[in-house]
Amino acid sequence: MAVRTGKGAGLVSAVGTDRAALGAWAGTRLGVLVLSVAVAAYWSYGDLKDSFLDRWTQWDVDLFIEIAKYGYRGDPSQPQDAGLPAFFPGLPILIRTVHYVVPSWELSALLISLVAGAVAMVALARLARLTGGDAKAVVALLLSPYAVFLFAGYSEALFLAFAVPAWLLARQRRWEPAVLCAMGATCVRVTGIFLAVALIVEFLVADRRWRLTPWLVLPFTPVAAYALYQWRRTGDWLAWQHAQQEGWGRSMAWPWDAFRTTWQAAFGDHNEFTGAFRVEIVAAIVGVALTCWLLARRRWSEAVYVGLPLASLLTSAFYLSIGRAALLWWPLWLGIGRLRWPAYLVVIVVFVPLLTEEVILFTSGHWAG
Repeated sequence: MAVRTGKGAGLVSAVGTDRAALGAWAGTRLGVLVLSVAVAAYWSYGDLKDSFLDRWTQWDVDLFIEIAKYGYRGDPSQPQDAGLPAFFPGLPILIRTVHYVVPSWELSALLISLVAGAVAMVALARLARLTGGDAKAVVALLLSPYAVFLFAGYSEALFLAFAVPAWLLARQRRWEPAVLCAMGATCVRVTGIFLAVALIVEFLVADRRWRLTPWLVLPFTPVAAYALYQWRRTGDWLAWQHAQQEGWGRSMAWPWDAFRTTWQAAFGDHNEFTGAFRVEIVAAIVGVALTCWLLARRRWSEAVYVGLPLASLLTSAFYLSIGRAALLWWPLWLGIGRLRWPAYLVVIVVFVPLLTEEVILFTSGHWAG
């Protein structure tokens, strides 16, 4: 019996990892699809939508599509939404591009997340394999409570499709393509800025081929271009930040004030957002613990990637979207994927009912994070 060795064995192993990641992606997407159809048929509260696509076009998806249709001025038949500049242009541009082929705006957004998510999961599986793990990290992410947003037409899947390959390439010291991928991530979400900073830290710690230094500036250029565009459109260099304030009331606050406000919203009031604020607090605790663990392990670049955006979220007027931001913390999912099976299965058993609840909330029109 022949035994594969060397590069051949490595190639077979890599192909197996990719297949496992794609299988996990396809299987969980099918599960979410079946669950959302079942919710529409048998169990719904909140705003019941008539069609499958409408039920998946909630909250920010509507805003991404509005930008794709009309630009940042928004629907001319409606009052102008001051919050639209809070969304980076990468996803709306891609939705508009796909719409030239796919007639439905809503389906275009879903298809982008579907394809981008597959790319991201393969890259995450390869990153896990590079660090001694396997596709368990992918499964953990796909079954995590907020993974509903990897199915919906949100920007998380598209961001990960650029950011995880960027990190994988950086770990392989392939800086030029890593930087190009990071530029794509920066077009999609402001989190790309923190990825760019983390890449600089990784370069300084692990490489230092100084001739490559100019490449590390490139991921910041989409942010500068977007700021220039908004300045020319509105006369405001900080249009993104002011849109956050106008649209969601997100302004700078001392971390203890932000925590106190969020705690009051989570336990002092009782409304449809109460549960979401409780999850935000849990996600904040996980994020702080993860950052401290990365610092203790001297994984400086990953600590920067997780810690800097977390610090910005913890110094907002109140906690918002921290749970969703956790989808982007690949060190968390790699760490969970390295757990021993009993502990790993406990995590998955906790995750699945929470994900089920999030799918029900999102597809019935309730706030899901």
